[in-house]
Amino acid sequence: MDFGGLEPEFADLATARAVVVPMPYEGTTSYRPGTKDGPLAILLASRQVELYDDELDAEPYKAGIATLPEIAPSRRDYQAPIEQTYEAVKEVLDRRQFPIVLGGEHSISAGSIRAAHEAHPDLSILQIDAHADLRDAYEDTPQSHASVMRRICEMRIPLTQVGIRNISAEEMQFWKRERPTTIFWARDLARRFDPAEIVATLSPRVFLTIDVDGLDPSIMPATGTPEPGGLGWYQVLDLLRELFRTREVVAADILELAPLPGNVAPDFLCAKLVYKLVGYKFCLA
Repeated sequence: MDFGGLEPEFADLATARAVVVPMPYEGTTSYRPGTKDGPLAILLASRQVELYDDELDAEPYKAGIATLPEIAPSRRDYQAPIEQTYEAVKEVLDRRQFPIVLGGEHSISAGSIRAAHEAHPDLSILQIDAHADLRDAYEDTPQSHASVMRRICEMRIPLTQVGIRNISAEEMQFWKRERPTTIFWARDLARRFDPAEIVATLSPRVFLTIDVDGLDPSIMPATGTPEPGGLGWYQVLDLLRELFRTREVVAADILELAPLPGNVAPDFLCAKLVYKLVGYKFCLA
C-alpha cells in the first residue's frame, strides 16, 4: 500500500524525493504489543490526509512520496531486522532521497541511524521520546527497544533527547557518569519550551527519530508504553519546523505506534506527521 494513495506520477520511486520505508518489526516490545501493525495503520490513515497544507500554503506530495513494499522482518534473531532496516535506508540514501521509516519498535533505529551516519559522518540525532532507552540490555537483550540509544552512544554520534520522563536508576547512573546525551526533560519543557535552544545542540545534519510515546497519551494513547506528561501536537510541530528551517534533516523514523481497535485518531496523527515531515523538508520557506 502506498502512502497517501497518490497518483502514480507522484509515487514513482525513480523520481520521488521522499521514500516511506515500512518496517513492521515487533520482537522486544514490552507491556502492550501491537507495533507490528503500526506501518499498515499509518498507510491506511494516510489516504485521509488532506494533500494541501495550509500552514505551508503548499502541496508537499508534489515533491514525490514513494512507498517501498513492507519489509518482512526476519525472526532469526534480534539483530537481523536491524540489518534489514540498515540495508533499506542505505539504498534510499544512496539514491539521494529522504527516507522516512515507519515502525515497528524503536530497536530498528540502530540500523537506520548507522546507514545515515555512514553517509554523513557529521550526523547528530534528535530523539523525541518518553524514555531514555539507555539500558545496556533489557530482558537479556542488548538489541531491545529499551537499549537502542545505548547502542547509538557506542557509535559516538551526538544525541539530543527531548521529552524524557521515564528513566531507570541504571540509565541515570550511566548518564550522570558519562553524560553521553543532552536531555531536555519533559518536566522542564512543561514550564519552558524553546525549540531554538533544543536545535542549537545539534550539528548541521540531523537524523530525526520519533517514538510516538514522546507525545502526551491524551493525543497518543496507541503505544506500548504510554507515559503521562508528553509533548503536545503544536509543540512537536514548532520543534520540527525550527529543526527543518535551520538544519539538514537527512532521514527520519516514526515508531512504536500500536493501533487501538476502534480509535483511528492516533493512526491519523502519525500519517499527518509523516506528511508534515515531507512538507517541512521540501516546502518550508
